[in-house]
Amino acid sequence: MARRTRKEPAAPAAPVTVTVCRGCCCGVAAKHPGVDHAGQLERLREGVGDAGKVRAVQCLDACDHSNVVVVSPSAEGRAAGGRPVWLGWVLADDMLDEITAWVRAGGPGLAEPPGTLDLQAFAVSRRVREGLPG
Repeated sequence: MARRTRKEPAAPAAPVTVTVCRGCCCGVAAKHPGVDHAGQLERLREGVGDAGKVRAVQCLDACDHSNVVVVSPSAEGRAAGGRPVWLGWVLADDMLDEITAWVRAGGPGLAEPPGTLDLQAFAVSRRVREGLPG
């Protein structure tokens, strides 16, 4: 009797991930009155759609740059040299639109970010960077 082997489906490639801080400083009306924080998160989720995933986390420990968003490359983007990009002061709708357009274009490693996002980018310490939830 011939033995049949079952081919396991390939694991899906890791998509571009947009991590949105919603902890002690980011995403709170006390620090940013007049900003619709829940609406921002929904706008990112709708804008990114199937091109990636959006997740909210409690605190990214970069409170001086509140509201913080981290755009992490897809598996393909990382293989092409892309690294997570930390963006601060993400408060306006046009910033959200630029983030979603960048993700839809491929994100870090595969597409250049819109030039205005360069003004929002900042570097974090290795301690903070390594503490980013997986």
